[in-house]
Parts: sequence; structure tokens; C-alpha cells
Amino acid sequence: MVRALAMVTAFAATVAFSVLLARLTLQPSAASAALVHSNVHPGRSISLYLGDAPARDAVRQLGGNLLLGVPLGVLLPVLVPPARGFLRVGVVTAALMTLVELIQGALVTGRAFDVDDVILNTVGALLGYLLLGRRLGRAVHRPRRHWWRRRTARGAAPPG
Repeated sequence: MVRALAMVTAFAATVAFSVLLARLTLQPSAASAALVHSNVHPGRSISLYLGDAPARDAVRQLGGNLLLGVPLGVLLPVLVPPARGFLRVGVVTAALMTLVELIQGALVTGRAFDVDDVILNTVGALLGYLLLGRRLGRAVHRPRRHWWRRRTARGAAPPG
């Protein structure tokens, strides 16, 4: 019963996060129209914000992108058991955020693709995973049995 409640709660949180993500990333931004430029060079936007932008804008942009990834790091291990694990959370988040950035750059006025947003979102998800997602995933789902542990558990000799 507790497991089912955790899954329903994680699903509801994912829906709420998806709505928030859509509102933040897929709505036209008149304020950003003058600043819109695509960035496919990792680190370029981060360097600009750290070097030339006012501190408030840098914290808002960089911190906002980090925070935007945190819910994925917390919710993925609970909602999608095969996505548990540091590397898997990173890959799934990077793929999802790349898709969001591509849609944003292609379809939304005043928005552009920025690879640094993907990087920051992914780092945020990894932080969320390390801080909370890993524990929640373990609490809700049984531990994974890797293929090499399954073979030795059945009495087969380990390879090699």
C-alpha cells in the first residue's frame, strides 16, 4: 500500500513538474527577444553569465537551470525503476532536456536552443538524485539484481 501511494505521489509530482516545465520553457518570452541566440558550444553561455552578466541575472539563469533539473533526479528513480542509477538518470535527463531545448528553439518565439541549459539541467538532476532520488528509489523499489549477480545466485560459476 505504501509503495502504491509513493508511486501515485511521484506520478502526480511528475505531472505538476511537466506543467511547470512547459510554462517555464515553452512560452514565448518577450523579455528575452533581444538576447536570443542559439548556443551549441558547451560552456559559452555559462562563461558569459559568469563574466559579463549582472550577478542577479547569472544566479537566476544558472541557478534556475540547475533547479529545473532537480525534480527529474528525484522523481525518475521512483517512477521509472529501470532509470535508477547515476549514469541512467544523467542520460535520461540529458535526452529529455535536449528534446525540450530543440522544441523551444524551433517553435517558441523569443527562445533558442542552448546546450548549456541541457548541461545545467542534467547537473541539477544528478544533484537531486544524489541528495534524495537514490534513497527514495531504493525505498520504493527492490534493489536491482545485475546480470552478473543473477548468474552467481543460480549456482553458475562466475565468468572468467
